[in-house]
This record gives sequence, C-alpha cells and structure tokens, in this order.
Amino acid sequence: MTITEAERHHRYQDLPRLMGLMTGDEKHGPAATSTLDALWVLYDRVLRVGPERMDDPERDRFLLSKGHGPMAYYAVLTAKGFVPVDWLPDFGAYDSPLGHHPDRVLVPGAEIGSGSLGHGLPIAVGTAQPLRAQGLGEPRVWVLIGDAELDEGSNHEAIAYAGPAGLDRLHTVVIDNSSASHARPGGIAARFEAAGWSALTVDGRDHEALYAAFTAPHPGRPHVVVARVEPKSA
Repeated sequence: MTITEAERHHRYQDLPRLMGLMTGDEKHGPAATSTLDALWVLYDRVLRVGPERMDDPERDRFLLSKGHGPMAYYAVLTAKGFVPVDWLPDFGAYDSPLGHHPDRVLVPGAEIGSGSLGHGLPIAVGTAQPLRAQGLGEPRVWVLIGDAELDEGSNHEAIAYAGPAGLDRLHTVVIDNSSASHARPGGIAARFEAAGWSALTVDGRDHEALYAAFTAPHPGRPHVVVARVEPKSA
C-alpha cells in the first residue's frame, strides 16, 4: 500500500468526490451520508489518531458501529491518509479490502469489524474499561452508532453499565436520522442521562456545533452526542 503526500491533504470539500469513486450495489447511501459530517469533525479536529500511530497504545480508539454503508468512513480514512485513493473504485468487489461492512483486519485504521446492529457500544465499553484498568489515562474511546441501534437491548445494557461505572473516557455519537422503530420518552439524550451520562443534542451537519459538543467537559461521566440529521426517508 502506497499513499502519496498529496493524498494526505484532502479537505472536507473532497469527500463527495472520494465517495463518488465508490460504485456498485448495496451502497446504503443514506446510511453513509448521514455520518459524513460527524466523522469528518472527529477525524479532522478531535481524534488523536493517524496512519503513523495505528499501533500506539496511547492513541484514541474510534469504533464505527454503524458499519452498514461505510462509504463516508472509507472516504474520511482516505482523506486522512489511512487508505489509498486507488482502493476506492474497487469498493465491494470480491478481492477488495473495502467491503460493504468494514473489516478491521483489512482496513487500515479500523478498530473493529462492524455492521451488525447493537455491537459497537458494548465493545466500546469493553475497550474503555480495560484501558482504565491498565492505567492508560490518555486514550479516549469513541463509538458512532445509529439511532436504530437503540432498538437493540445490548446497547441499553452498555448504557446502564457505563454511567454508574464512571467511564469518563467513553464517548458515543448517535446519528439520529429517525430510523428507530421504538420511541424513547424524552428523546435519545434523556435515555443516556437517566443512566448517569453527560448528553448533548446538536445539528449533525453543523461542524462548529459538533466540535463544541464533542469537546465539552464531562468529568466522571461518559459522554454522548446526539447528532440530528435529515430523516432517512428524505
């Protein structure tokens, strides 16, 4: 894998072009584009990660739970130098490392294989707790989930555990595109707050609002940012 110096300097404006290189069936376009802005702000301004420190124990961990329709994720990883541009046109092909669901063994920078609903947040809890037990106080764990994943009981077990455990290095981003089947009284943020989390709800297309929410202090508590975007049916 060779990544040129020019490929390490993509901008946000380049992401539509990079996504456009990925063609074929089963792209799950709305699932991908709903995550684009949150992913960009995280990788561009928040996460302490990079191609040169993929094995650094002090790196932040980003877990993409919303792994179905990963085109935006691949585009951002390409923009940040993890993945070469010439991999993108083969997206979804039999011998391509860029599958319809990310594979952590094949995709540089991917911390988990994902796509099955409800797995990412429990894995994030299981990542944050051992880091704390090892005395690694710097790495932060971020997980991005879709609102429909909150229909899965495994996520609610993780939410209920992380708050009382005080996993303050754990951060969750919920992309709310109105896909969930079951409503939550008071909204998504209220569900997390009831379990002792710090919670903020913002416009998922507003980069400054996302950055402010991502970096808001939350001492002693895990933190969730609910990023509202246009409904999936729109």
